[in-house]
Amino acid sequence: MMLCGKMVPCQSREALVTVTSYCGGHMDGYLRHPRLEGKAVKIQSLAQLILMLNMLLDMEACPGSPLPLVVPRDDEGHLADFRIQILFREHYTWQGKLVWQDEAQEAVFRSVLELIQLIDEILEE
Repeated sequence: MMLCGKMVPCQSREALVTVTSYCGGHMDGYLRHPRLEGKAVKIQSLAQLILMLNMLLDMEACPGSPLPLVVPRDDEGHLADFRIQILFREHYTWQGKLVWQDEAQEAVFRSVLELIQLIDEILEE
């Protein structure tokens, strides 16, 4: 069986991550995504964040139109807010944009590893 090499754009393109604490790669925070129907999911590590996003992307085969964007909440006591926009996914490689909302900065990533490195560099400052 041969897998199709075509890049497929994602319909549920954007997730909002609120980081409440970060130290040495250990992250606490919340993930919001349109498929979570307004509920915030507790995140306790970068690995858990990536696995949860991957699970949400796996739901792309669901019928229907693209989901609406997630509206950020005014949460006090957070370290950072990130919008993760996954534009394309091929097998387990993601391409997209990380938007650091608190500083109005953005960076493009070409892989999941690059996304993890970007988040780590920002939060370790």
